[in-house]
Formats: sequence, structure tokens, C-alpha cells
Amino acid sequence: MTGTEKSGIVIVYTGEGKGKSSSAFGVMLRAVARGWSVMVIQFIKSEKWKTGERKMAEELGVDWVTGGDGFTWDSDDMEATARAARETWQVAQVAISGGTYDLVILDEATYPVSFGWIPVEEMVAALDARPEAVNIIITGRDADQAIIDAADTVTEMRKIKHAFDEGVVAKKGLDF
Repeated sequence: MTGTEKSGIVIVYTGEGKGKSSSAFGVMLRAVARGWSVMVIQFIKSEKWKTGERKMAEELGVDWVTGGDGFTWDSDDMEATARAARETWQVAQVAISGGTYDLVILDEATYPVSFGWIPVEEMVAALDARPEAVNIIITGRDADQAIIDAADTVTEMRKIKHAFDEGVVAKKGLDF
């Protein structure tokens, strides 16, 4: 083998375009097919969202935590929303540091960092201190430069056109 062989890596899917979470969930399926233990931790979506990804993941034995209280623009109590994100981060820190999971997906984790609810230094420290075999995927727009610097692979999704901009609502089966 040429190059450096590294056990666990950090992947970031960021940018304005669609497909960040979908890409992470594609990797989730690949990992499960290879016998990996996987945990998904969602920072924004609430239990109200019954997504197809979660339904399939649970059937496949993926551990799934939905820690948010919904989209921030719908929040009636931003302090409660921030508190939910911080509590979800505590769950994520345990999942990352415990070494139980081969893959931990931190879905929409960039948002509580950019909102100042989770210190970026704390997230980077958790990434750096993780057990060697733990792989992490972080999704969300506006990934902090410190997270990008800590990652091994970063992909930026660029929006060219989106149906939502034309008034088309999210579709069950395509978007959730």
C-alpha cells in the first residue's frame, strides 16, 4: 500500500448545497454493510421529523439520537434550543471518546458551533482525543475553519439551484 494508512478519519460535508446529510447517511449504509458499529447524532432536527434515513438505520441496528428541538428559525425559545444542542454535544462526546463506535455521524453539528452554543475548541479537542479507530463525519453549513483544519477530508456542497427556492416543499422519500 502506498501513502499513509490511518485508522480513523474525520470527514466534513459543508456548504450551501443539498446533500450533506445524505452523503453522511450513504457512508453510514456502507459502514453497516461492512459490519461497523454506527451512531448518528442529530443536533437540529427534532423527534417530530420521521425521516426515512432513521427508519432504515434503526432497522439496521444503527444507534440514533435526535437531540434538537427543531429548526432554529421555528424556535419559540432559543435558550431551550441552545440547551438542547449542548446536551446533545454531551452525548456526542461520550460516543466519540468511548471507542464503542467505528463511525459517529454528527449531523448538523456545525450550526451549534457557529451559533456559539458549543465552543469550537471543545469540538476540535474531542476530535483530536478520540480513540484511534473512531471515524467521525460532521455535516452542516458554515463549518468553522478549526473544524476544517482538524478534518482529514472536507467536501463543500455548492448550491447551483434548489427546488425549495421555487416554492417546492421537501418531499418524503427524496428529502427526508
